[in-house]
Amino acid sequence: MDNELFYKNGLNFECQRCSFCCGHSPGFVYLSKRDLLTLCDFFKMSIKDFVKKYCRWADYYYGETVLALLEKKNYDCILWDNGCTAYVARPVQCSTYPFWEWMLKDKAMWDDCAKDCPGMNCGALHSFEEIEENRQKYVANKPLTKKEVEQLIKDEKAGPQNKTE
Repeated sequence: MDNELFYKNGLNFECQRCSFCCGHSPGFVYLSKRDLLTLCDFFKMSIKDFVKKYCRWADYYYGETVLALLEKKNYDCILWDNGCTAYVARPVQCSTYPFWEWMLKDKAMWDDCAKDCPGMNCGALHSFEEIEENRQKYVANKPLTKKEVEQLIKDEKAGPQNKTE
């Protein structure tokens, strides 16, 4: 695989806390079931309340509507306030950045993305194995559809004994 060749010896990345990936331009932080439940637990909120306060519905592939975090008027993530207010519970999309599959397509793509991220190509060297682990987590992290969220809210309201898997 070509992308394995370009990062087989690892890649340098160290967050510079510039917050560019957390806002400044329109974008989506899609939430998986793991993300939603982790954030609800972190904020000590019900799924229904968390979705109402922090989320929006976003168009996704194949006409699906999926759950995403809200953005502020300046396009910053709703959880951003001079730092991530939910850093320890942040979504997989955030914790795996910049080791996303499409950014790892080839060296040209990586370097193009690095134009917007001062942490890419500097700082700590991340091993091939670490990059691959993050890439795979990113790929496997599927956003929740509206139907799935509605079912989670229904199950939560019904209580733990009536939850569907």
